[in-house]
Amino acid sequence: MAQPGRKLKVGFVLMPKFTLTAFSTFLDVLRLAADEGDLSRPIACAWEVMSPQRRPVRSSCGIDIQPSSDFVDPKTFDYVVIVGGLLHGAHGLPPEIAQYLRAAAQAGVKLIGVCTGSFVLCRLGLMTDRKCCVSWYHYRDFLEEFPDLVPIADRLYVIDQDRITCSGGAGVADLAAHLVSDHLGPAQAYKALHILLVERPRPGDTAQPAPFVAATKDDHLVSRALLLMEQNLMEPLSVQDLAGALSLSVRQLERHFRNHLGESPQESYMALRLKHARWMLEHSALPSVLIAAELGFSDSSHFGRSFKARYGMTPAQFRQMSRHGDTKPVRRPSAHAYAGDNVDRRVFDQNHESDA
Repeated sequence: MAQPGRKLKVGFVLMPKFTLTAFSTFLDVLRLAADEGDLSRPIACAWEVMSPQRRPVRSSCGIDIQPSSDFVDPKTFDYVVIVGGLLHGAHGLPPEIAQYLRAAAQAGVKLIGVCTGSFVLCRLGLMTDRKCCVSWYHYRDFLEEFPDLVPIADRLYVIDQDRITCSGGAGVADLAAHLVSDHLGPAQAYKALHILLVERPRPGDTAQPAPFVAATKDDHLVSRALLLMEQNLMEPLSVQDLAGALSLSVRQLERHFRNHLGESPQESYMALRLKHARWMLEHSALPSVLIAAELGFSDSSHFGRSFKARYGMTPAQFRQMSRHGDTKPVRRPSAHAYAGDNVDRRVFDQNHESDA
């Protein structure tokens, strides 16, 4: 509940090569909610950007941020926000940051992991018995690093007791607005979002704007190959490029896919693109020609033939069915079923069972 006259106080901890968008979006919602108009005075909200000895922190895009303070007593904050960034090629977790976050958790301060900040909390053992939200983009990375945890990759953010995790991107604005609404009232949250040209805040259980796909725990190389496919949908990589990125021959890569998914890399790639297409048809108003272009099809006719071959109906027929609440197309049988469909269903069910 909003408490008149009380500030919302937030401390930021930036990881090396952090995501600048996640940090600036969160901070801008606080800034705009803190004052009248966009004068940016920290009247209703206050924040500190902290690092050891106030050392500058470099973002993933190469821009340095000068912190406003060294670490301060975490009990002075309502929340401490850990802004993550690059998972690969970044420095490890600085020991001073690890010590500070553990102290904040011990003091009962609510910790927020945005973008890959959720990975930081998990690495420190601070997400035990709590749900953890990750971006579909890092879904496989999470499973590979934390095989005993079940990530939630179909929501913008998750609040579980004194831990909050957010998938990142534009969802950070929704999370920040939710916190502002809780502490300062909905009017302040709406005002901040309106200045940012956001119509209204989305609740945490809003679907992320892309589906996550299944990882295979049985074969690390297949999992990495699927992640590369997932990250290159508009301009699909050749099998040669995929194999080269994994330091494999084409024949070796094909053997891994046959052994663990029962299909070729090309078949898996097509299944993945079509699965994304199905989600976009159901959850967006984009015409088929644009969906085809976004997913690397040569033209809408190629897309339509491929979609019908897999799901037994045209994209237009599927979209029409989805408008009437029937979004279960009849999938035509094939010699090699794509493992992702079945495993995805299992992981999705696990995510929602955890809410019970």
